Amino acid sequence: MTGPWAVVIGVGNEYRSDDGVGSAVASRIEKLGIPGVFVTISDGEPTSLLDIWAGVELAVVIDAVRCEPSVPGRVHRTDIDLPRQAGTAASSHTLGIHDALPLGRALGRLPGRIVVIAVDVACLELGVGLSEPVADAVPRAVDAVVRELRRAEPTTRPRR
Repeated sequence: MTGPWAVVIGVGNEYRSDDGVGSAVASRIEKLGIPGVFVTISDGEPTSLLDIWAGVELAVVIDAVRCEPSVPGRVHRTDIDLPRQAGTAASSHTLGIHDALPLGRALGRLPGRIVVIAVDVACLELGVGLSEPVADAVPRAVDAVVRELRRAEPTTRPRR
């Protein structure tokens, strides 16, 4: 197999406080050096997502969300069904994953599966640095991503 079998995409903007949680988690995952896994950061723009996840078996997306009710630092795991799935959480971005799905389907540029690891945010104001509850959630979000990767790891490769 050439190229990665999975991608991990940290979505967000580290200059908008807790919106940087995706970048923080992706940075930690990258340091693990998991074979066959490409790790990157994205602003969530739909066409860039298509370029990142096209042709891989699994895309794990880490994103900041606002939920009702909000519990800052809570970590959620969601499988994205292809087609669009309804929910009570909203990304902190105007455009995002759900906007990329119809275009990706039409162009044949969807991954085999998409899993979102979302973290409830406390603050999206301009500024660098995560709030305390969101910073405390980063290790739990990293663990959630690693579990997804282990669960989906191709059987042709020995498990670590």
